[in-house]
Amino acid sequence: MPNFFTRNRPIRFLLLFVLLTLLVGGYVISASAAPRRAAGAGKPPGGLRAAQSAATPTFAAQPSATPAAAPMPTPVTADAPAGATHEGQFPSPALGGEGRYVIYLPAGYATSGLRYPVFYLLHGKGGGMNDWLYSKRDLDQMIADKQLPPVIAVLPDAPYSNRASYYVDSAYAGSESVPRGAKVETALTRDLLAHIDATYRTIPTRAGRVIGGYSMGGWGAMRYALAHPDLYRTAIVLSPAVYVPFPPGESGMRALGAFGKGATLFDEAAYTAQNYPAVLEGIFKPAGLPLAMFIAAGDDEYHYTRFEDREHDMDLEAHRLYSTMVRVKNIQAELRILQGAHCWDVWRPAFIEGAQYVAQFLAAPTR
Repeated sequence: MPNFFTRNRPIRFLLLFVLLTLLVGGYVISASAAPRRAAGAGKPPGGLRAAQSAATPTFAAQPSATPAAAPMPTPVTADAPAGATHEGQFPSPALGGEGRYVIYLPAGYATSGLRYPVFYLLHGKGGGMNDWLYSKRDLDQMIADKQLPPVIAVLPDAPYSNRASYYVDSAYAGSESVPRGAKVETALTRDLLAHIDATYRTIPTRAGRVIGGYSMGGWGAMRYALAHPDLYRTAIVLSPAVYVPFPPGESGMRALGAFGKGATLFDEAAYTAQNYPAVLEGIFKPAGLPLAMFIAAGDDEYHYTRFEDREHDMDLEAHRLYSTMVRVKNIQAELRILQGAHCWDVWRPAFIEGAQYVAQFLAAPTR
């Protein structure tokens, strides 16, 4: 006997069409959702770029300034006791006159009676002694938060060789357009240190000294730490202008006599003798003293225009320096590649982490 569906074929076909539509639609929706679920599943790519601090406000792809396990800087607050700063001069037989500096004294220095470790911080090419005051409030805050012991910071001025001395003793004789070189390294590692230790309550040993700098000052910090292992226990080397085997043609190292000799503006032998491969072998390794070095650079530092100079980009040279340092048995080194260019957007967070890193090797304030 015919039932409802056999008597009503149009309704039967309509119901079958609706059922098929629902089944196909559900499959399409499920298939389109699957890739979105897969993209969000699992862990992000590894490495520094994947490490993301909870304090980073936006953009999941933005690289973090520090590895996830490193202490993060505390935001600056108004209640951190402020250190004092003032300018000073030091007699320098090496310069045949006086040198200048800015000094930072931690809060409580005047009444504590303590001796303090000292940061010596070198500015970049074309800069001046006030540049590092950009980090004064960070020093105040790290000290207040006990991320750093109370320290003195000395910010020397380097106007020599048209503010492109690279902090070395230059043998350039000078010309009508380029001034004669100066004995900057001797002035800052001998005359300045003697003056600071005699004038302020410092810890006058290598365990009480940090050498740091950015750009040209990064070269100076690297050089002083390796060439004077008896003076500095730790180094903070930011965006260092270190080039192996020689600086690219565009570098100011070639143009202003820092590595000159006689009438020659740039002498390859003079540069090689003062660069880190030679200093490691000739001075640092024989001394056998321990060193901790924090190295950092930005991923968007200046890119040299000639293709053949590409390996001299500062992030690559910083990695080359780090790769060399970690292969020396008495050196401990850390490397950070941050997001940013050749500027304080990189140097400020790098200095904060670098200061916290070197603090573990630094002598504490004492009587």
